[in-house]
Amino acid sequence: MREPNVIGDWQEYDGDLAGLRVRVHGLERAEPPRGGDDAAEGLAYFRFRVTVENRGTSLVGLHLEDGQLDIRTGPDGESAFLDWRNSTFIEGFDLYPLRRATAVLYAAAPEAQLVQLDVQVQLRADEEWTERHLWSGGIGVDEGLLDPACGTVRESLAGQISAFLHEEAERGAG
Repeated sequence: MREPNVIGDWQEYDGDLAGLRVRVHGLERAEPPRGGDDAAEGLAYFRFRVTVENRGTSLVGLHLEDGQLDIRTGPDGESAFLDWRNSTFIEGFDLYPLRRATAVLYAAAPEAQLVQLDVQVQLRADEEWTERHLWSGGIGVDEGLLDPACGTVRESLAGQISAFLHEEAERGAG
């Protein structure tokens, strides 16, 4: 089973797109520069970035618009509102070798659901659709809860698995 990327991780393509990589990063609460959309009234705004880097040897025609992103929030995976009016996309950009292009996106969702976010991205490179990739993260996650030694985390399955892997790594190193 493929695991999602953590927000901030790079995902590299292979085959014809070898050298091209993408990441979702910079997730934070932020108000949009031109004011919120009426459809997002009562929702909390957040911002993230999608950066594409070309480490290959030839230019890549790059396209990333609102229909190529899917943002899900909360434990039930409800769709977030993507504010396309305030977001900046990558539209028909020739990405040369050793260069990057970044889209800055604004979205909104109920505040309580911002702790768990999934962002799925499917680029179009040289007029071909790439494979979809998923990044997971959240806003306002208490970093202390991610520590496997923390007692409350051990109560969850993810915490138990994390603690087990850390204990096995310590045994292997010792």
